[in-house]
Amino acid sequence: MGRMNAIATSKTPVTVLTGYLGAGKTTLLNRILSEDHGKKYAVIVNEFGEVGIDNDLIVGADEEVFEMNNGCVCCTVRGDLIRVVSGLMKRQSASGKGGFDAIIVETTGLADPGPVAQTFFVDEDVRAKTQLDSVTTVVDAKHLLLRLADSKEAAEQVAFADQIILNKTDLVTEAELVVVERAIRRLNPLAPIHRAQRSNVPLDLVLGRGSFDLARIEEIEPDFLNPAHGEAGHVHDEDCDHDHDHSHHGHDHHDHDHDHGHGGHDIEASGIRGISLTAHKPLNANRVTAWLNEVLQAQGPDILRAKGILDVAGEDRRLVFQAVHMILEGDFQGEWRDGADRYSRLVFIGRNLDEAKLREGFEACVA
Repeated sequence: MGRMNAIATSKTPVTVLTGYLGAGKTTLLNRILSEDHGKKYAVIVNEFGEVGIDNDLIVGADEEVFEMNNGCVCCTVRGDLIRVVSGLMKRQSASGKGGFDAIIVETTGLADPGPVAQTFFVDEDVRAKTQLDSVTTVVDAKHLLLRLADSKEAAEQVAFADQIILNKTDLVTEAELVVVERAIRRLNPLAPIHRAQRSNVPLDLVLGRGSFDLARIEEIEPDFLNPAHGEAGHVHDEDCDHDHDHSHHGHDHHDHDHDHGHGGHDIEASGIRGISLTAHKPLNANRVTAWLNEVLQAQGPDILRAKGILDVAGEDRRLVFQAVHMILEGDFQGEWRDGADRYSRLVFIGRNLDEAKLREGFEACVA
């Protein structure tokens, strides 16, 4: 852990914040820019005027960078994100104050966060100084099912996230929340869901997560192991004993609704879902690498995210990988624990994925 922190501190972590208009992103940004959290954040917003950042928070505004009362900085992107990030990093080294603890990039309500996230992998200069920390999507519990039904972008934002802030939970019942969470899970089996009202999620819970750090993939939430579909009994662990019958009843009720197009079947209209694959025999390293590369080349634009932990024949360490569209990163990390059940598991999240074909390709990689 210490080594990882040492690496992380040399690069400024970047959180990409996305979510539909009205979901509560602005409330969250205003909290980051005004709370007395003792950290220095740089927040990059698409267009200062439309975001509704509270003018009272601002100390002095030059052309693009606004200093906040709590020492944070807010700047606007009018054009090229890479230019703005590079400018921030220069400002940071020039000030000599030890710089920003993190950068938050807000994407417009209608944008696919993929290209923004890719910026932090592709540009050499940006990559040398920053490190993508997470893609966080804010969703509105009351309106999400409608959004998913009428907007491809809303589904993409949920599918692409590695954590989800489920906001405005006070406006819906627990039974409705269960339905909404299942819809999220179907699109994205990987991302932990933080329930919130008025974006009151603790900042240290959502910032500095290291979600894109390969060394942390092995800490993947237990949900990573559960297939995305047919999630009959997914309830919060802490609710399990206490709420079991109620939840079970809720699920039956939802399945019934599901067939009648209660948000659920419309979600499939985006064509996005998560597919989990597992193999209990070791894999041939060359074959599985070639297969992954081939899948990403052929279907890259349709594969929003992929993650996996692989058991490779003749290797004591685990091969972990992740992909954002066609950009694949992989490395051997940490040995399998003695006596641990060694197996390979991976998840693809994307649209128009052929599960049978993916499974067949994966199984052909067994050594």
